[in-house]
Amino acid sequence: MVRDQIELRGVDDPLVLEAMRRVERHRFVPEEFLDQAYDDHPLPIGYGQTISQPYIVALMSAALGVQPGDRVLEIGTGSGYQAAVLAEMGMEVYTIEIVPELAEAASARLQELGYSNVQALNADGYFGWEEHAPYDAIIVTAAPDHLPQPLANQLAEGGRLIIPIGPAGLTQTLWQFEHVSGELQAVNLGPVVFVPFTRK
Repeated sequence: MVRDQIELRGVDDPLVLEAMRRVERHRFVPEEFLDQAYDDHPLPIGYGQTISQPYIVALMSAALGVQPGDRVLEIGTGSGYQAAVLAEMGMEVYTIEIVPELAEAASARLQELGYSNVQALNADGYFGWEEHAPYDAIIVTAAPDHLPQPLANQLAEGGRLIIPIGPAGLTQTLWQFEHVSGELQAVNLGPVVFVPFTRK
């Protein structure tokens, strides 16, 4: 998976590649899709949500520009796969999931797998997790129609925020925002399709 779907498509961050080699994606996939666990496409995980395709997980993880020990906020825990990859990269991970059933299952799964550097919360991710801010990086795994201001406010100076933005059900744009001298500088990382950003 890592060699053929990720490295060959240009992701070369050794921290990301090694983390994705270590995280067993089949642990995060519903039983009926186990035969597709290492294919390069998203899979349903229930409640209208998905586990992202491995290439997109790698691309977004690399775009964060993080180092071991950095504090990362994830919006949209889902199955917990992205959080596990960040944890394997050595991050201090805070992850928020709005669907109670997914939040509970992912939290239990991450604990069972030994990811003590991940804290999970069932809440509306639009408002971030101010208690632990500022964050060295923020990653959003669902697409709102605009950049949530509370997330921008919780990004540390020099930090990066990776987020898909655009209309539900259509092609969106993956953006990398970097907090430089009190302002956000935007870089377009290309077209993507994510599930809609859910609000309470």
